[in-house]
Amino acid sequence: MIFLPRAGIFKTMKDEAYMGLCLEEAVEAFESDEVPVGAIVVSPEGRILSRAHNETIGRNSPLAHAEISAIERACNALGNYRLTGCRLFVTKEPCIMCAGAIIAARLSQVIFGCPDDKRGALGSASDVNSLPSNHKVLVVGNVMADQARSLLQEFFRARRDTEVVITGPTRNRLYA
Repeated sequence: MIFLPRAGIFKTMKDEAYMGLCLEEAVEAFESDEVPVGAIVVSPEGRILSRAHNETIGRNSPLAHAEISAIERACNALGNYRLTGCRLFVTKEPCIMCAGAIIAARLSQVIFGCPDDKRGALGSASDVNSLPSNHKVLVVGNVMADQARSLLQEFFRARRDTEVVITGPTRNRLYA
């Protein structure tokens, strides 16, 4: 284990391996024309409880973020709505909806790839941990951030070219 004094937490050497699995999920989302974000939940013993990627368009649901799906599947795997001691790995810093679910599920730690300066809710744009709550989650960012960021940039770069041509209600249906 490596102690990260600034964050005050321990980071195992396996964090990169777990993030590699998240990146595989993100690629699957990318190939399905979903925003490429992948997530996994790991038990305190290091067992992978669930894997997921964004499916908001495919499932026609704003709730189908990778983190929410991974949390729900892990809860089902354990038969418990609390994921005490479990860790969530995700390629991009969670949004406020996902950060709320992380707190509600009582995850112990979140390890994310790249920060999200526009919507990140674990320290970048806002910080759910700073709200009054009876649970705080340990946060580690920038694990394989370059790979996660590159995948997101490639995805949005390809779509920017089409947005010039497709506008209005049609664009909203295609890129909701």
